[in-house]
Amino acid sequence: MSVRTLPLLFLNLGGEMLYILDQRLRAQNVPGDKARKDEWTEVDRKRVLNDIISTMFNRKFMEELFKPQELYSKKALRTVYDRLAHASIMRLNQASMDKLYDLMTMAFKYQVLLCPRPKDVLLVTFNHLDAIKGFIQDSPTILHQVDETFQQLTEIYGGLSAGEFQLIRQTLLIFFQDLHVRVSIFLKDKVQNSNGRFVLPVSGPLPWGTKVPGLIRTFNDKGEEVRKVEFKHGGSYVTAPKEGSFELYGDRVLKLGTNMYSVNRPVETHMSGASENLAAQTQESIAPNPLAKEELNLLARLIGGMEIKKPSGPEPGFRLNLFTTDEEEEQAALTRPEELFYEVINIQATQDQQTNEELARIMGEFEISDQPRRSASKGDDLLAMMDEL
Repeated sequence: MSVRTLPLLFLNLGGEMLYILDQRLRAQNVPGDKARKDEWTEVDRKRVLNDIISTMFNRKFMEELFKPQELYSKKALRTVYDRLAHASIMRLNQASMDKLYDLMTMAFKYQVLLCPRPKDVLLVTFNHLDAIKGFIQDSPTILHQVDETFQQLTEIYGGLSAGEFQLIRQTLLIFFQDLHVRVSIFLKDKVQNSNGRFVLPVSGPLPWGTKVPGLIRTFNDKGEEVRKVEFKHGGSYVTAPKEGSFELYGDRVLKLGTNMYSVNRPVETHMSGASENLAAQTQESIAPNPLAKEELNLLARLIGGMEIKKPSGPEPGFRLNLFTTDEEEEQAALTRPEELFYEVINIQATQDQQTNEELARIMGEFEISDQPRRSASKGDDLLAMMDEL
């Protein structure tokens, strides 16, 4: 397991989340002069994206995120994105949040599977950052935050070997291996089967620096070529024209990680039978531990900028529906597996004393004190619980 995987996982999933929210906010957009109090306008869309991106790229959080560390549990990361999605005036109910997280994870899983080289996961990350910068062109302060993160990525990952990138890719695939949610956009494009597993192509562009398969060359102990054997590979391969740019500005060449929702079309998600069985069989029974919530604390409570922004008026905030209709959203909530309810957060905590002490130290540094308690609505009970950890 690579200790350099967490920043790439967080940034890419965050980028996919922003793509989806932008698409849904545009779909539900109403001209400002015709909008009612509970309807979205273009100003609201920009405000929501600015608030979430500013929170996501909070400098202190980025500093902690980039420290070498193991990946956290799926529940801990899910709760962080729940908090991140509510870092603005927008509100999602649990069914819409489930759908949002499913779309995020399946999209990035597909991108990791299709990366021609392990190192290309960095290009996928840069594609996400490039698109995020497009959302905040009118906000120079937030743009600077994103550029700082880009520089951190370049400094930390620019010098890694091919073997280290392979370990990062393997760690990501292990994280995603049990997720098989069916997504309509993938099913329609015939890149996903009905069981939720992806269909990987046997043709297409080759990794940069490689040749079209079809030739086996044999060398002797002096390094001299002694034999050539050709074979039929059965595919249709294209040599990469050039390597994607790893600079702040440049042609990434690779299209993985770009916004697949730029064309407006509805996207549905469904758990495959295998995933439903796995969820039903997965039961966590963990002995109490004083730092049992350490994963969640490190990724959620330490984000000083992840404040839940309450509107000043009596309205509880704007609700965003990721389903086509309210009826579909209500039906999804009724059929939601019990394992996906997060009323109790039960997270595996390491028993290593040194790790516990380090996490406790970090939590102490970022403790938020002297903040007035806020009245929590029904939709904010999970976030209020996190603040009280």
